[in-house]
Amino acid sequence: MIKLRLLASSIYSRKITVLLSIASICISVSLVIGIEKLRTSAKKSFTNTISATDVIVGARSGNIQLLLYTVFGIGNATNNITWTTYKDISKRPEVEWAIPLSLGDSHKGFRVLGTTKEFFEHYRYRQKKPLAFKYGKPFAKTLDTVIGSDVASTLGYNLGDAIVVSHGIGKIETNLHDDQPFTVVGILQKTGTPVDKTVHVSLQSIEAIHKNWKGGRRLKAQDALGEVQTETKFVPREITGALVGLKSRIQIFQFQRYINNYRHEALSAILPGVALQELWSLISTAETALIAISTIVVMTSFLGMITMILATLNERRREMAILRAIGASPAAIAGLMIAEASLIILAGIISGFTLIYAGLVVFRSTIDQISGIYIDIGFPTDTELFAVIGIFIIGCLCSLIPAWRAYLISVTNGFHSQTG
Repeated sequence: MIKLRLLASSIYSRKITVLLSIASICISVSLVIGIEKLRTSAKKSFTNTISATDVIVGARSGNIQLLLYTVFGIGNATNNITWTTYKDISKRPEVEWAIPLSLGDSHKGFRVLGTTKEFFEHYRYRQKKPLAFKYGKPFAKTLDTVIGSDVASTLGYNLGDAIVVSHGIGKIETNLHDDQPFTVVGILQKTGTPVDKTVHVSLQSIEAIHKNWKGGRRLKAQDALGEVQTETKFVPREITGALVGLKSRIQIFQFQRYINNYRHEALSAILPGVALQELWSLISTAETALIAISTIVVMTSFLGMITMILATLNERRREMAILRAIGASPAAIAGLMIAEASLIILAGIISGFTLIYAGLVVFRSTIDQISGIYIDIGFPTDTELFAVIGIFIIGCLCSLIPAWRAYLISVTNGFHSQTG
């Protein structure tokens, strides 16, 4: 009890510097846990970019390339697949639903995706979460369009606005389809996926606006605008790829083998989850950078704490001399220093946990809306617990430096008092 009272009195006598040390460790722990939460949540958001889709089908190519241009809208397809092939695949008995995808046009740097209403019904992300409309509804007419949240916010679009798409991909727009503008009828809520940066139109509209085009050039002015507005049967000749959902996941590998060995065209079928993990492994350098930053922050905090304790040792010579005079051994004084540092570290860790989790409770929805990264609060993960335990152990080890210094000083004081 006396030792605890002595420890409390020692800490209270230096309450300002102790509070600063606790605040420093609190911020460091908050950053470590926050970065870990952000890292794991970003990885989850990435791997959940597309969910509940069993197979992605496209022209013969590599797994990552097919994933990039069908899901992320990056790069171009090596080839297209015919509409006849798509219909054949979609009618397979194991297929529950299929979503055709047609790429090739853009709007002010954003990809234009030709698809069907099934896209809004069956596309899932973040553990089977469906798409939701912030405003409006799915396209109904040929020249209707539904835009992602980033398209709307970046370009300032609202419902009823007219937009003109251009042939090809790029921020410099050429070969505009300006004779047939689209009307915004829907704006999707933020998802944190490439859907946010996509202009969605119907497959019929893709065929309609290219009716008198060849080789990326307009052959003549299209005078049949009224026809396009009313025509609903512009059947596509080919598409870029398709998302497929199966009736049973047991059939995935059998269906994949069927697609890869398809006799009429050279096709590839990939499992999106596997391809996403493969892609993440290529860009995981960012993970390493985040871990390195958090480690540096923690080490800096510990260095600050050690510096603070060492700086106050000379001021505490009188305190150590009194302790020695009343019978405290050099080891007891060193133990006091270690106990103080341990309590400071423990208080900083508890404060850091409280700060980061309180911040997540308050700002999680805002982070989700702004960045599309959903941070799961939950219980601390094993990685977080190991990190915190490591911080405590390293902090205690670091406290041995000022403790050893205090031991030497107290021995010197005791020797002088004996010789004096």
